[in-house]
Amino acid sequence: MCRSNGHLIELQQVVKTFESDAGIFVALNGIDLQVQAGRFVSIIGKSGSGKSTLLNMITGIDKPTAGEVLVNGTAVHTLGEGEIAVWRGRNIGVIFQFFQLLPTLTAVENVLLAMDYGNIYPPEERPERAMYLLEVVGMADQAHKLPPTLSGGQQQSIAVARALANDPPILTADEPTGNLDSKTAGLILHLFENLVDRGKTILMVTHDNALARRAQSTIVLADGKIVDQQTNGSGMKVSGETHVRAPL
Repeated sequence: MCRSNGHLIELQQVVKTFESDAGIFVALNGIDLQVQAGRFVSIIGKSGSGKSTLLNMITGIDKPTAGEVLVNGTAVHTLGEGEIAVWRGRNIGVIFQFFQLLPTLTAVENVLLAMDYGNIYPPEERPERAMYLLEVVGMADQAHKLPPTLSGGQQQSIAVARALANDPPILTADEPTGNLDSKTAGLILHLFENLVDRGKTILMVTHDNALARRAQSTIVLADGKIVDQQTNGSGMKVSGETHVRAPL
């Protein structure tokens, strides 16, 4: 039986294999991982080391071949197809490398759509909340613009607002700065730091070691195994500003 032991996220002996004509590929091999609430964790490793697969186990996008995945009190690996999407919508905000915004909807409409799908907030409260979230990520002045008219950094900021739509305790980000210049990537990381300061838990896959060190801790993957876990000093580097935790 999978027990959380006080951790928001816990993986126990997780294995994930994929079958192909070439044989069986072991993407994850006996992963044990615990993450406490309110932590900012980066995940690094070479291509094919299992980084994205690890995130997919936590979000329930894919299921382990063996082992257990417990997230926010739920044994995710036991959920059925109809249950997993509802659970994910309430518990995890997913941020993609390529933004995945609907190009024919405005910024605020993209955030509203996520709220409509989650159906947590009453319909009459959603427009105000969507605007508030865009303000949190610094995009309130772009609320009524279409994604193709915005820069990559602006689109990723809106994607973060969308991920926050249903106030999930956890955010996952798979190479969220992969298509951004270094200055814009730094701004996205600053936004993540502020969100963790507000109590969110963030797991971020990145290939950039400098960005990885901005997190409070770093997990290093190689050949589907965790080969190192590092604490990155004080972790939160927020340019001397004082941030007070507030509900999102």
